[in-house]
Amino acid sequence: MQARILKLAAILGATASAAFPAAAQQLREDALSYFEPIPQGPVTVDGALPSSEQIELGKMLFFEPRLSEGHNISCNTCHNLGTGGADLATVSIGHRWQKGGRNSPTVFNAVFNTAQFWDGRAADLADQAGGPMVNPVEMGSTQEHVMEMLTGIPGYASYFAAAFPTDGNPLTFENAREAIAAFETTLVTPNAPFDLFLRGDDTALSETQKAGLQLFMDSGCTACHNGINLGGDSYQPFGVVEKPEWSVLPPDDRGRYEVTRSESDAYVFKVPTLRNIELTLPYFHSGAVWNLADAVEIMGVSQLGEALSSEDAAKITAFLTSLTGDEPVVTYPALPPSTADTPRPQQ
Repeated sequence: MQARILKLAAILGATASAAFPAAAQQLREDALSYFEPIPQGPVTVDGALPSSEQIELGKMLFFEPRLSEGHNISCNTCHNLGTGGADLATVSIGHRWQKGGRNSPTVFNAVFNTAQFWDGRAADLADQAGGPMVNPVEMGSTQEHVMEMLTGIPGYASYFAAAFPTDGNPLTFENAREAIAAFETTLVTPNAPFDLFLRGDDTALSETQKAGLQLFMDSGCTACHNGINLGGDSYQPFGVVEKPEWSVLPPDDRGRYEVTRSESDAYVFKVPTLRNIELTLPYFHSGAVWNLADAVEIMGVSQLGEALSSEDAAKITAFLTSLTGDEPVVTYPALPPSTADTPRPQQ
């Protein structure tokens, strides 16, 4: 009798072990119809790889506070590479302690976005890189002053010459933007558990995360959050079914309307990436929500017209934590020194 029980248990166990991989494979195939993993190698832009010299110069400029009017704000201030590529604030603090209008999005994996900023006003990374420098609320400088600073720090000349060797005048504002963009192409986070699962590792996701992935697809979240970045490649109204409360959707920020002046773009925003979302709280363009499960529930009601149960929201949230990848290891650069002739900060 005991032998029969053991034999039956072995048969059932074999059947279950065969069924689980089959279920995981079906889930993977469904997921691959919406998503793709982050590449593990260097990322090309329009089929080209930036040179190592451009990347090195871009890294220096990314951390260069003297590009700001007060010499105290760099790209890394609002896109801190130690805190998920964002600054963990509702809105960023800029020149002369002014508050920005929107939550600072992560710079990680921004290379995969179709456009930059919440309203998509920058077509690419280079276009975006120049914006904060000359924004009076952010870094508070001007193109002219940025160039005065770069030419007033003698050490930069050789770095620009090496990065742009075919340019007769390599030290330009446009090349500074291009170099920062080149560095930002390296700020990708591959090998998230979700990426490993998409590549065939059935054990990369927990059962709760797999259930959350299934719910994410079945609920329709993939209509907006899809592709390599699970977002970043479309514009959608915030409040497709029901607008969230004004604390989450401030009435005076009309989103993409500010770019296009089309009423159809009122309260339309670029869909944010969900990559590393557990690292980049608070959430939404308003930075009003500090709990990821709360953000999931808000999206269920406002975008899908579905009041998710706390259990389902917890499963989707568990899935979202599987999107945290390997963060880039960046060595803080030693910047060229100022001299007595370098322009002074304007406080």
